[in-house]
Amino acid sequence: MPSRLNPYLSFRDSARPALEHYRDVLGGELTVSTFGEFGMPDAAADLVMHGQLDTPAGFTLMASDTPPGMEYHPGANVSVCLSGDDAEQLRGYWAKLSDGGQVTLPLEKQMWGDEFGQCVDRFGIAWMVNIAQPQG
Repeated sequence: MPSRLNPYLSFRDSARPALEHYRDVLGGELTVSTFGEFGMPDAAADLVMHGQLDTPAGFTLMASDTPPGMEYHPGANVSVCLSGDDAEQLRGYWAKLSDGGQVTLPLEKQMWGDEFGQCVDRFGIAWMVNIAQPQG
């Protein structure tokens, strides 16, 4: 899969209805994983850990709910996500984006099996990098 760049939206308890609305507007296929599917406690079990809308026009929109206990800042709830399976290319992007910025989550293997990290670049833009692992 080639690397791609897309917006990643954050919500407080409304990611699912927002993604369903965007699906109704833009069309396409929506996939949703909840925090409960990955063992989070009851309070967050039904919230969206990761949702992805792939549209017929080639747009990809990703979103999640901010779980209880984590800060949520309306107006600052958009990140840019780089994702794909070209690990060398994506690690290179990560190194350059995080250089001079702030790493908020180190690029490392996560519970869903991919490598993932978050940073804010030196210009104040929030970035996510996800390196998909081969499916075995």
